[in-house]
Amino acid sequence: MLTTNELLRREWTGFRRPGRLIAMAAAALVVVALGLLAALGNHTSCDGPCPTEPTGPDGSLVNDQFYFLHRDLGENGSITVRMTSMTGTITYPPPDHDRIVPGLVPWAKAGIIIKDGTRRGSSYAALMLTGSHGVRMQYDYRHDIAGSAGGVSAESPRRLRLTRSGDTITGYESVDGERWTSVGTAHLTGLPETVQVGLFATSPGNLTLRSVGLGGATEEVRFTQAGGVFDNVVLKGATSAGGWRTDAVGEMNRTDWEKYHKASGAVQKNGTITVTGTGDIGPGGTEGGGRPVERTLGGLTPGLLIVLVVAVRFATPGPRPDPARGTPVTRRVLAAKAFVVGAVTFVTGLFAVGIVVLVGVAIPTGSGASAIGVSALTGVRVVVGTAAVLALAAVLALALGALLRRAWLAILVAVLAIAVPYVVTSVPLLADGLSEWLLRVTPAAGFAAQQTLIQYPQVIAHYAPSAGHFPLPWWAGIAVLCAYTAALLGFALSRLPQSRQQAEQPLRRS
Repeated sequence: MLTTNELLRREWTGFRRPGRLIAMAAAALVVVALGLLAALGNHTSCDGPCPTEPTGPDGSLVNDQFYFLHRDLGENGSITVRMTSMTGTITYPPPDHDRIVPGLVPWAKAGIIIKDGTRRGSSYAALMLTGSHGVRMQYDYRHDIAGSAGGVSAESPRRLRLTRSGDTITGYESVDGERWTSVGTAHLTGLPETVQVGLFATSPGNLTLRSVGLGGATEEVRFTQAGGVFDNVVLKGATSAGGWRTDAVGEMNRTDWEKYHKASGAVQKNGTITVTGTGDIGPGGTEGGGRPVERTLGGLTPGLLIVLVVAVRFATPGPRPDPARGTPVTRRVLAAKAFVVGAVTFVTGLFAVGIVVLVGVAIPTGSGASAIGVSALTGVRVVVGTAAVLALAAVLALALGALLRRAWLAILVAVLAIAVPYVVTSVPLLADGLSEWLLRVTPAAGFAAQQTLIQYPQVIAHYAPSAGHFPLPWWAGIAVLCAYTAALLGFALSRLPQSRQQAEQPLRRS
């Protein structure tokens, strides 16, 4: 009986037939070629230096656009305000295009903020009123702490306070200015001795979904604006005797939409301060479809189809124990085939996806960000995870080939189970609920390995498969694919003889 090493070497030799190696090379080539085309297509030249998208303290893309009335604050101090009003406007999409109505989107924000300067992406902690989520304390873009519910009016004002003690920022709220309740505490490592403190206002775009296909939806974002009215401003710990300064953090008052709205800014009159702004402070990369990695992996589907065909054909040349057709397929032989096809596919995927992601990170877009806006750790996870998914899909197809014994039938089942759900859910064709169901219960769940779009409760976005958001976390999606692969391979192994002698016994009897 052959040793395990000898068996693996023999199956590897059998896999190295020119047709199979050429097919695997073609799979890698199509993934790389279409990926590079997508990455280069996202690249645009700029007149002069390209503007850069802001990144937060952890290096991730963020949104940081608001109007800021501010002063210097030392290492210890506080700001206390009374807020008496919060209003806004929304521009609605077609058929009411250009119709501007009063209103606030749910995550419109106005309040007080302590920030490491006015540079976009710098560390901050803010206490605010929101459009419909009450009082919130948010800091460093990803973190959100809920305070009390409700809105604000002249009859029911809200009092807000932020205190600084070194790197520790604490937020408080009060309805009467006497009894204060802590909302939350943020530890902002590395704050300088002098920071900026003041009042701010911002309002993210209004997200509207438009129906397409068989129940799918695409997103449209329209301009919104928010403003807060403050009085009784008390600042302790100011390090300069100068007055308040005004700045727009990020571009403001320059777009066509803003021509029809009140100009963003800050107005001080009779002890009252009104701050108006647009934009958002929070995680970035969730708007505009939010699928930087998926856009560059458009070649994954044709590459996957090639891999499935190769894996099935590798399993089906000699499924019956007929000596005239070669060595009988036993459990050990099928296990060796599975190892070989999985290993070759993993290396092929690692090479192809790795090139796409590396080039996507290196190529800047017109906004100055990379074509794939992910951190190094996330990029490694996407590359290794996607290669593992391709390898598991190949082993699953191999198991189907061994079970069904007919190449065309096994290929059809593999494509319907793996490739079709992945393709139809990646475009806004099906209803979001159906797409999410398919990516939970089919082997295509494994493609959650590409997941880079994180769902944040404080950010309204189209969190759907067609927008790059998988319903399962990456590890859970891979676990689903692993379960399918293990079950089918185990079933295929159980139907095969354990040894060559057992496989040849029916022939001897005949």
